[in-house]
Amino acid sequence: MLTQAEIKLINSLKLNKNRRNSGFFIVEGPKIISELINYPEFEIHLIAAIKIWKDLNKELFSIEIKEITEKALQKLSNFSTANEVFAIVKMPEYPSFIANKDSLYLVLDGLQDPGNLGTIIRTADWFGITDIICSKDTVDCYNQKVVQATMGSILRVRCHYIKLSDFLEKQQFPIYGMLLDGKNILNEQLSKSGFIVVGNESKGISEEVRQYISHPLFIPSFRQSQTESLNASIATAIVCNEFRRRIN
Repeated sequence: MLTQAEIKLINSLKLNKNRRNSGFFIVEGPKIISELINYPEFEIHLIAAIKIWKDLNKELFSIEIKEITEKALQKLSNFSTANEVFAIVKMPEYPSFIANKDSLYLVLDGLQDPGNLGTIIRTADWFGITDIICSKDTVDCYNQKVVQATMGSILRVRCHYIKLSDFLEKQQFPIYGMLLDGKNILNEQLSKSGFIVVGNESKGISEEVRQYISHPLFIPSFRQSQTESLNASIATAIVCNEFRRRIN
Protein backbone atom coordinates (compact mmCIF):
# COMPACT_ATOMS: atom_id res chain seq x y z
CA MET A 1 0.00 0.00 0.00
CA LEU A 2 0.99 3.60 -0.50
CA THR A 3 1.95 5.73 2.47
CA GLN A 4 0.28 9.06 3.17
CA ALA A 5 3.54 10.80 2.20
CA GLU A 6 3.55 9.02 -1.17
CA ILE A 7 -0.10 9.90 -1.79
CA LYS A 8 0.65 13.52 -0.94
CA LEU A 9 3.59 13.55 -3.36
CA ILE A 10 1.49 12.04 -6.15
CA ASN A 11 -1.25 14.64 -5.74
CA SER A 12 1.27 17.48 -5.58
CA LEU A 13 2.79 16.46 -8.92
CA LYS A 14 -0.40 17.41 -10.72
CA LEU A 15 0.87 21.02 -10.53
CA ASN A 16 3.68 22.27 -12.74
CA LYS A 17 5.47 24.19 -9.96
CA ASN A 18 5.62 21.08 -7.78
CA ARG A 19 6.96 18.96 -10.62
CA ARG A 20 9.71 21.48 -11.25
CA ASN A 21 10.57 21.89 -7.57
CA SER A 22 10.72 18.15 -6.90
CA GLY A 23 12.13 17.01 -10.24
CA PHE A 24 9.50 14.25 -10.48
CA PHE A 25 6.57 13.65 -12.81
CA ILE A 26 3.80 11.06 -13.12
CA VAL A 27 3.53 8.42 -15.81
CA GLU A 28 0.35 6.38 -16.26
CA GLY A 29 -0.38 3.31 -18.33
CA PRO A 30 1.11 -0.12 -19.06
CA LYS A 31 2.72 0.74 -22.41
CA ILE A 32 4.88 3.68 -21.40
CA ILE A 33 5.79 2.24 -18.00
CA SER A 34 6.91 -1.00 -19.62
CA GLU A 35 9.13 1.10 -21.92
CA LEU A 36 10.79 2.89 -19.01
CA ILE A 37 13.11 -0.05 -18.33
CA ASN A 38 14.83 0.70 -21.66
CA TYR A 39 15.62 4.32 -20.71
CA PRO A 40 17.78 4.41 -17.56
CA GLU A 41 18.01 8.22 -17.70
CA PHE A 42 14.38 8.16 -16.51
CA GLU A 43 14.88 6.87 -12.99
CA ILE A 44 11.77 5.25 -11.50
CA HIS A 45 11.07 6.45 -7.97
CA LEU A 46 7.82 4.54 -7.32
CA ILE A 47 5.47 2.16 -9.12
CA ALA A 48 1.93 1.37 -7.97
CA ALA A 49 -0.32 -1.08 -9.80
CA ILE A 50 -3.39 -3.24 -9.47
CA LYS A 51 -2.68 -6.86 -8.53
CA ILE A 52 -3.00 -8.44 -11.98
CA TRP A 53 -0.48 -6.03 -13.53
CA LYS A 54 1.88 -6.34 -10.58
CA ASP A 55 1.91 -10.14 -10.74
CA LEU A 56 2.63 -10.12 -14.48
CA ASN A 57 5.41 -7.50 -14.40
CA LYS A 58 7.11 -7.57 -10.99
CA GLU A 59 10.15 -9.45 -12.31
CA LEU A 60 10.87 -6.72 -14.88
CA PHE A 61 11.64 -3.95 -12.40
CA SER A 62 14.38 -3.59 -9.84
CA ILE A 63 12.15 -1.71 -7.40
CA GLU A 64 9.16 -3.02 -5.49
CA ILE A 65 5.79 -2.54 -7.18
CA LYS A 66 3.25 -1.37 -4.62
CA GLU A 67 -0.16 -2.97 -4.93
CA ILE A 68 -3.17 -0.68 -5.10
CA THR A 69 -6.89 -1.23 -5.61
CA GLU A 70 -8.64 -0.03 -8.75
CA LYS A 71 -10.72 2.34 -6.63
CA ALA A 72 -7.63 3.89 -5.02
CA LEU A 73 -5.91 4.13 -8.39
CA GLN A 74 -8.88 5.98 -9.84
CA LYS A 75 -8.74 8.55 -7.03
CA LEU A 76 -5.10 9.31 -7.82
CA SER A 77 -5.43 9.26 -11.60
CA ASN A 78 -5.68 12.44 -13.63
CA PHE A 79 -7.99 10.71 -16.13
CA SER A 80 -11.64 9.72 -16.09
CA THR A 81 -10.65 6.07 -16.54
CA ALA A 82 -7.50 5.08 -14.71
CA ASN A 83 -4.90 2.79 -16.22
CA GLU A 84 -3.64 -0.34 -14.46
CA VAL A 85 -0.41 1.22 -13.26
CA PHE A 86 1.30 4.52 -12.63
CA ALA A 87 4.77 5.58 -11.65
CA ILE A 88 6.65 8.53 -10.23
CA VAL A 89 9.66 9.17 -12.43
CA LYS A 90 12.68 11.45 -12.09
CA MET A 91 13.04 14.04 -14.83
CA PRO A 92 16.21 13.44 -16.85
CA GLU A 93 18.95 16.07 -16.80
CA TYR A 94 19.79 17.07 -20.35
CA PRO A 95 22.90 19.07 -21.32
CA SER A 96 22.46 22.61 -22.61
CA PHE A 97 21.08 22.48 -26.14
CA ILE A 98 23.47 23.08 -29.04
CA ALA A 99 22.15 22.81 -32.59
CA ASN A 100 23.76 20.42 -35.05
CA LYS A 101 24.13 21.62 -38.64
CA ASP A 102 22.82 18.30 -39.97
CA SER A 103 19.66 18.07 -37.84
CA LEU A 104 16.10 19.32 -38.00
CA TYR A 105 14.43 20.80 -34.90
CA LEU A 106 10.98 21.99 -33.86
CA VAL A 107 10.55 25.31 -32.04
CA LEU A 108 7.29 25.80 -30.13
CA ASP A 109 6.18 29.36 -29.48
CA GLY A 110 3.60 29.50 -26.70
CA LEU A 111 1.67 26.26 -27.28
CA GLN A 112 -0.93 25.84 -24.55
CA ASP A 113 -2.88 22.67 -25.27
CA PRO A 114 -1.44 19.53 -23.61
CA GLY A 115 -2.91 17.27 -26.29
CA ASN A 116 -1.27 19.30 -29.05
CA LEU A 117 2.13 19.20 -27.38
CA GLY A 118 1.86 15.47 -26.73
CA THR A 119 0.94 14.81 -30.34
CA ILE A 120 3.77 17.04 -31.59
CA ILE A 121 6.29 15.14 -29.44
CA ARG A 122 4.96 11.89 -30.87
CA THR A 123 5.17 13.34 -34.39
CA ALA A 124 8.76 14.47 -33.82
CA ASP A 125 9.66 10.97 -32.70
CA TRP A 126 8.09 9.48 -35.84
CA PHE A 127 10.09 11.78 -38.11
CA GLY A 128 13.37 11.32 -36.27
CA ILE A 129 13.47 14.74 -34.61
CA THR A 130 15.18 14.27 -31.27
CA ASP A 131 15.01 17.78 -29.80
CA ILE A 132 12.23 20.34 -29.41
CA ILE A 133 12.95 23.91 -28.27
CA CYS A 134 10.05 25.37 -26.29
CA SER A 135 9.30 28.92 -25.20
CA LYS A 136 9.04 29.26 -21.45
CA ASP A 137 5.28 29.80 -21.70
CA THR A 138 4.70 26.57 -23.64
CA VAL A 139 2.77 23.96 -21.66
CA ASP A 140 4.96 21.71 -19.50
CA CYS A 141 6.04 18.56 -21.37
CA TYR A 142 5.73 16.60 -18.10
CA ASN A 143 2.08 17.52 -17.65
CA GLN A 144 0.25 14.19 -17.28
CA LYS A 145 -1.98 14.83 -20.30
CA VAL A 146 1.06 15.65 -22.43
CA VAL A 147 2.92 12.54 -21.29
CA GLN A 148 -0.13 10.39 -22.01
CA ALA A 149 -0.58 11.86 -25.50
CA THR A 150 3.05 11.14 -26.43
CA MET A 151 2.41 7.39 -26.17
CA GLY A 152 5.98 6.89 -24.93
CA SER A 153 7.71 9.34 -27.27
CA ILE A 154 8.55 11.61 -24.30
CA LEU A 155 11.25 9.03 -23.54
CA ARG A 156 12.97 9.63 -26.88
CA VAL A 157 12.41 13.33 -27.60
CA ARG A 158 14.11 15.99 -25.49
CA CYS A 159 12.23 19.23 -24.73
CA HIS A 160 14.30 22.31 -23.86
CA TYR A 161 12.60 25.36 -22.31
CA ILE A 162 14.45 28.58 -23.10
CA LYS A 163 13.85 32.21 -24.09
CA LEU A 164 13.26 31.89 -27.82
CA SER A 165 14.34 35.36 -28.91
CA ASP A 166 17.75 35.00 -27.26
CA PHE A 167 18.17 31.53 -28.73
CA LEU A 168 17.04 32.24 -32.30
CA GLU A 169 19.06 35.44 -32.53
CA LYS A 170 22.27 33.39 -32.28
CA GLN A 171 21.40 30.71 -34.83
CA GLN A 172 23.14 30.44 -38.20
CA PHE A 173 20.81 27.78 -39.65
CA PRO A 174 17.57 28.33 -41.60
CA ILE A 175 14.56 29.24 -39.46
CA TYR A 176 11.24 28.23 -41.02
CA GLY A 177 7.87 29.40 -39.75
CA MET A 178 4.28 28.80 -40.82
CA LEU A 179 2.75 32.21 -41.63
CA LEU A 180 -0.31 33.26 -43.65
CA ASP A 181 1.89 35.49 -45.80
CA GLY A 182 4.54 32.78 -46.26
CA LYS A 183 5.47 30.95 -49.45
CA ASN A 184 3.80 27.73 -50.53
CA ILE A 185 5.75 24.94 -48.84
CA LEU A 186 5.08 22.62 -51.80
CA ASN A 187 7.04 24.91 -54.13
CA GLU A 188 9.92 25.93 -51.88
CA GLN A 189 13.35 24.41 -51.49
CA LEU A 190 13.76 22.95 -48.02
CA SER A 191 17.02 22.13 -46.30
CA LYS A 192 17.68 18.92 -44.38
CA SER A 193 18.52 20.94 -41.28
CA GLY A 194 17.29 24.00 -39.44
CA PHE A 195 14.40 25.05 -37.21
CA ILE A 196 10.65 24.80 -37.80
CA VAL A 197 8.70 27.29 -35.68
CA VAL A 198 5.17 26.34 -34.60
CA GLY A 199 3.02 29.13 -33.15
CA ASN A 200 0.36 29.36 -30.49
CA GLU A 201 -2.94 27.62 -31.29
CA SER A 202 -4.97 30.84 -31.56
CA LYS A 203 -2.42 33.66 -31.94
CA GLY A 204 0.15 31.98 -34.16
CA ILE A 205 3.81 32.94 -34.02
CA SER A 206 4.49 35.93 -31.78
CA GLU A 207 5.90 39.19 -33.15
CA GLU A 208 8.97 38.70 -30.95
CA VAL A 209 9.77 35.39 -32.63
CA ARG A 210 8.52 36.23 -36.13
CA GLN A 211 11.38 38.65 -36.78
CA TYR A 212 13.86 35.76 -36.72
CA ILE A 213 12.08 33.64 -39.35
CA SER A 214 14.23 33.56 -42.48
CA HIS A 215 11.95 31.27 -44.50
CA PRO A 216 8.20 31.98 -44.04
CA LEU A 217 6.01 29.16 -45.33
CA PHE A 218 2.35 28.22 -45.51
CA ILE A 219 0.41 25.02 -46.24
CA PRO A 220 -1.98 25.59 -49.14
CA SER A 221 -5.65 24.66 -48.89
CA PHE A 222 -7.09 22.64 -51.76
CA ARG A 223 -10.63 23.91 -51.45
CA GLN A 224 -12.49 27.04 -50.45
CA SER A 225 -13.21 26.61 -46.76
CA GLN A 226 -14.35 28.57 -43.77
CA THR A 227 -11.56 26.94 -41.76
CA GLU A 228 -9.02 29.66 -40.98
CA SER A 229 -6.10 27.41 -40.13
CA LEU A 230 -5.02 23.87 -39.36
CA ASN A 231 -4.68 22.46 -35.87
CA ALA A 232 -1.10 23.06 -34.65
CA SER A 233 -0.24 19.38 -34.30
CA ILE A 234 -1.69 18.48 -37.72
CA ALA A 235 0.18 21.35 -39.39
CA THR A 236 3.39 20.21 -37.70
CA ALA A 237 2.95 16.67 -39.02
CA ILE A 238 2.38 17.93 -42.57
CA VAL A 239 5.44 20.16 -42.45
CA CYS A 240 7.68 17.45 -40.96
CA ASN A 241 6.56 15.02 -43.65
CA GLU A 242 7.34 17.54 -46.38
CA PHE A 243 10.85 18.14 -45.02
CA ARG A 244 11.59 14.43 -44.67
CA ARG A 245 10.09 13.60 -48.06
CA ARG A 246 12.58 15.90 -49.77
CA ILE A 247 15.65 14.19 -48.35
CA ASN A 248 14.57 10.55 -48.77
